[in-house]
Amino acid sequence: MLRTMGAPRPYAESRPLEVVELELAGPRERELLVRVEAAGVCHSDLSVVDGSRPRPLPMALGHEAAGIVEEVGGGVTDVRVGDRVVLVFVPACGTCPECSSGSPALCRNGARSNTAGELLGGGSRLSENGTLVHHHLGVSAFSDRVVVDRGSAVVVPPEVPGDVAALFGCALLTGVGAVENTVTVRPGDAVAVFGLGGVGLAAVMGAHAAGAHPLIAVDPVPAKRELALELGATHAVAPGPDAVTEIRDITGGGVRYAVEAVGHEQVLADAFAATARGGTTVAVGLPHPSKMLTLPAVTIVGEARTLIGSYMGSAAPQRDVPRLVRSWQAGRLPVERLRSATLTLEEIPGAFDDLADGQAVRQLIVP
Repeated sequence: MLRTMGAPRPYAESRPLEVVELELAGPRERELLVRVEAAGVCHSDLSVVDGSRPRPLPMALGHEAAGIVEEVGGGVTDVRVGDRVVLVFVPACGTCPECSSGSPALCRNGARSNTAGELLGGGSRLSENGTLVHHHLGVSAFSDRVVVDRGSAVVVPPEVPGDVAALFGCALLTGVGAVENTVTVRPGDAVAVFGLGGVGLAAVMGAHAAGAHPLIAVDPVPAKRELALELGATHAVAPGPDAVTEIRDITGGGVRYAVEAVGHEQVLADAFAATARGGTTVAVGLPHPSKMLTLPAVTIVGEARTLIGSYMGSAAPQRDVPRLVRSWQAGRLPVERLRSATLTLEEIPGAFDDLADGQAVRQLIVP
């Protein structure tokens, strides 16, 4: 559990997160009790720890996970005890204008409850000695068990291992969704992916599966660039002052699509600069709210270039998670290659150090 934000690094020494025993109320109407099998450590968790995305405290972190349903609340008719579910970080209400128009990733009620640290049905089911503890993105997956809204869970086949299924809830939805939903990469499209964490490498896998060529991976860590080449990238480039020129030389003028999966305003500007005339930059990473982006305004019209945001890969999780699972089953998305370590709850502080240092892809916490 996180009690204060902005602790100094290394987190393995300052230990901003602690393992504690909390009270967990049972599921209410349209909620589920889930035993967590595995949870991924993601930058969206780190951004709360370091204070770049403030959330109400105290808070139980973790938002990318899979588990087994142990109890079903009233009104839930399509999920049963024993089902394996992937947990997603936007609990779609199904009735707001965004959900009704086919954009559940932008659900306004889900966003409101996430910001408040509550479940979609209101309030928290977590407490410590009578004091309320907030939920992280409706999931709080760094736990043995969680109570989540039905809209936070997607049923997947039982033969999908929990430590694989967990990665579909954020990394795959966000990365593959960016190249399949936000834009539609087609065979022969030139694509560059900036940032090779779990989301960026998922975007590489999705672009490769879609037939992108050339497919250029950009990251400062050599091991990540090597992994991207193994996952289908045709070129790997280190970031720096010459990176954009190198990408434009490889492609003969720039990429059709650039995906920014870092959350840094300068990297986003570089991604935009790497696109060709008529190209599109897809912003996936979340920069600090105080950061501003500067672009040559004339290129928006004069070169018909586009900058577009992609939240949760513009996904409809109830549709897209099963589809992505089928692609994994067909061998088109080697999801297990994203896993860089398997850790216990007690090892989470050190996991955040590795994530902040850029050394980890997806570390999995197994309670």
